[in-house]
Amino acid sequence: LDSSQKVDPAADVIAVDGQIVGYEEHIYLMLYKPAGVVSATEDNVSPTVIGLLPRQYQGAGLFPVGRLDKDTTGLLLITNDGTWAHGITSPKKHMDKIYDAVVEGDIPPDMGQRFADGIVLDDGLHCLSAKAVQTGPQSLTVVVQEGKFHQVKRMFHAVGKEVIYLKRLSMGSLALDKTLTKGEYRSLTEEEIKKAEDNYNSQKKLLDDRLV
Repeated sequence: LDSSQKVDPAADVIAVDGQIVGYEEHIYLMLYKPAGVVSATEDNVSPTVIGLLPRQYQGAGLFPVGRLDKDTTGLLLITNDGTWAHGITSPKKHMDKIYDAVVEGDIPPDMGQRFADGIVLDDGLHCLSAKAVQTGPQSLTVVVQEGKFHQVKRMFHAVGKEVIYLKRLSMGSLALDKTLTKGEYRSLTEEEIKKAEDNYNSQKKLLDDRLV
């Protein structure tokens, strides 16, 4: 086997152990990230989200679009298309990210208003106006438009509450597929890929369904 040999995906057929291997220039995946794995391509200590994928995707230049904390679960997009990834995560898009959160102790009645007013983090960072809607004695649905480091957890910490569970439900127009279980993935449809590139108008219904 000559590793320097070049192939033409449009004309050549490649097979491994008798099975034809297809070629995709760009790959777009939706992963249900479990807790205990890091949103990175490689790590010397912990397993990574890329490591959850089968062999066919290893070496394809895949990377997570944004990140989720190690102990946070939920929707994580994975691709090898840098232009697409940058386009859907650009701060100018003001893309809504929806989370389910559980916090320690009782939830103050003014929590929603404090998030709407804009939380000021311990380091002085002023967060954009966000939504926090109580859904249970200790649970809330949270909507933020930023993606700062540990932002949701830091926002709750700034108002005296500690997060004990956090799951991302959606990014813009893309919602976590309810048929996926933790650690499972699927390819995005062509429609989902296109919607993600221009999600501002398509996200309103998703928010209404979650927060009405």
